[in-house]
Amino acid sequence: MIIDDQYYDFIIIGTGAGGGTLAYKLAPTGKKILILERGDFMPLEEQNRSNVDIFKRERYHAPEIWYDTAEEPFFPQMNYAIGGNTKIYGAALLRLRERDFEKVQHQEGVSPEWCLKYSDFEPYYTEAEQLYKVHGQATSDPTEPFHSQDYPFEAIPQEPQIAEIYNAIAQQGLHPSYLPLGLTRQDDDPTNDSEVSGIVPALTHPNVTLKTNAKVVCLHTNPSGLAVKGVEAEIAGQSYLFMGEIVVVACGAVNSAALLLHSANDRHPQGLANSSGQVGRNLMKSLMTAVVQLSTKPNSGAFQRSIYLNDFYWGDPDFPYPMGHIQNSGGLLTDIIFAEAPPLLSVLAKFMPGFGLKQLATRSIGWWVQTEDLPDPNNRVRIDGNKLYIDYTPNNIEAHDRLVYRLTEVLKTIEKRLDSFQSGKIYPRGEVPIQVMANQCGTCRFGDDPATTVLNRNCRTHDVENLYVVDGSFFPSNASVSPALTIIANALRVGDHLIEQFG
Repeated sequence: MIIDDQYYDFIIIGTGAGGGTLAYKLAPTGKKILILERGDFMPLEEQNRSNVDIFKRERYHAPEIWYDTAEEPFFPQMNYAIGGNTKIYGAALLRLRERDFEKVQHQEGVSPEWCLKYSDFEPYYTEAEQLYKVHGQATSDPTEPFHSQDYPFEAIPQEPQIAEIYNAIAQQGLHPSYLPLGLTRQDDDPTNDSEVSGIVPALTHPNVTLKTNAKVVCLHTNPSGLAVKGVEAEIAGQSYLFMGEIVVVACGAVNSAALLLHSANDRHPQGLANSSGQVGRNLMKSLMTAVVQLSTKPNSGAFQRSIYLNDFYWGDPDFPYPMGHIQNSGGLLTDIIFAEAPPLLSVLAKFMPGFGLKQLATRSIGWWVQTEDLPDPNNRVRIDGNKLYIDYTPNNIEAHDRLVYRLTEVLKTIEKRLDSFQSGKIYPRGEVPIQVMANQCGTCRFGDDPATTVLNRNCRTHDVENLYVVDGSFFPSNASVSPALTIIANALRVGDHLIEQFG
């Protein structure tokens, strides 16, 4: 093993929404910072999805095998690169609603209360929206929480066909809204991400060092087990040991939990920071269904997501439980997660014979239906030797199915007013498979009780004094909106804490 001769104030593992944002926050302190990323910079041609075939299913999959509950292998849709999964997300950056931080009764169980509230996150949501250049409009959604400042940029204009749909939905007494998006507005890569807004500005500071293609495999503690003293990484086939004062894990909810479990030692036999037995448990990743409208008129197939609908977020008169969030998918030729849904376009081919894949995609409008899944300790990340298992059984299914039904009823109604759709004939749908790890969260939940949580309210592990986790792992519950903005906001919040304690 090669021992690095430097000693760092902060070692950050991972460059996604959490790690990349934290690096940005800490960089101006002058503290010596090491960032370790198992991937490399993503080629621009891969980032510009208008130039690639997203339906080549292996394109955005990690080159590793995970296993499901039945021990069936699969390649996860994970992006190991500078920026992590923010390089392949849809850039939808929504705040959790105030009530998402409270105890909420669902039909199939309870979404637990957070130890912090919306008011604790609100200043950091504002800071995150400024940093990630969010384009939006916070006036039309009745569930929109309080904003201390407006979005820094106006919402992007909608494609003509999408604008027609937006107006038709509004005429039904519903409240379609402009989807807040983090955008650079650059033609070659229009979505903002944690490389652009986190890592690149952090690297302008001479005290920040980035090592790519560095896969962290183990965290080593001192003899008492109370502090991490060494971070072991594999680089170009060699083992390296890096030492630092504070270690921050930000590998994503699945891989952060796996790293802690892999780092078991005599003082932490169940895995590092796992005296509660909760590391890896309560994995959540949202219930997501793709729904397709058939169009009689072509579109570009490459436009941004732009509409969302939250009228059924907390239920309706016929179902007094939360249902969730609806948004359009954007152009089907560029929506990465859509390409992972069961082959909806092959279903469409039966109704539109003679059309190629691109033709089908440009004669369709996609929608995402997204419902909160509830924390379940049996939904978990676990390891067995070198194998990583995802034990996951979806829950809260009826609420999700009702939301899909609500969407299709809305579409049937508005299509009577529009002349560019195959009115009400069929709405192919497909649930995303287990390999889609979008919205992963919950595997190292935070809270005040060390017996039932892994992290304290500052996202420091209860068991290890200098170890923090700042990705989606900390969520005690999921929500029906994407966790990305909350992960970014939390990284900024934890950054303030670290600066106050160690800056």
